[in-house]
Amino acid sequence: MRIILLGNSGSGKTSMARQIVNNQNIPILSLDEVAWNAGPARKPIEESTKLLQDFIDAHEHWVIEGCYGDLVEAILPFCSELRFLNPGIETCVKHCQLRPWEPDKFDSEKEQRATLDYLISWVKMYEERDDEYGLKKHRKVFDSFNGVKKEYLSVSEYNH
Repeated sequence: MRIILLGNSGSGKTSMARQIVNNQNIPILSLDEVAWNAGPARKPIEESTKLLQDFIDAHEHWVIEGCYGDLVEAILPFCSELRFLNPGIETCVKHCQLRPWEPDKFDSEKEQRATLDYLISWVKMYEERDDEYGLKKHRKVFDSFNGVKKEYLSVSEYNH
């Protein structure tokens, strides 16, 4: 199992990754972990792809999830399945609003809540963005992949 989950923030990638591994000893890598330096400042893509390659080389099975179309594109040759979570912007916003505290990303719930307005405005721009985080790039990555793939257009499809 070498699965990549791609989609907007709040689309359910982390939840699906946990569901897929279902307490098996299969590592999950959030692309956030390899994409950013402290600051925050985005790492050069070469550095991120090196970290991704190290992760892939170290594990026979894995699930990698994130919204970074450029990083996903770089590792497509190593995956056995690509899942594109595309449930719509309103669903993503709702998920962001309901997201529990993520202690691996924020020092406190208060700190996480302070970023919510920015996150929601960022999520709402998904269809308009022309960067690696936007729908256009995600669609291009998904459409170009010739392996096993599935696009999920609603959360109800996630459990089937």
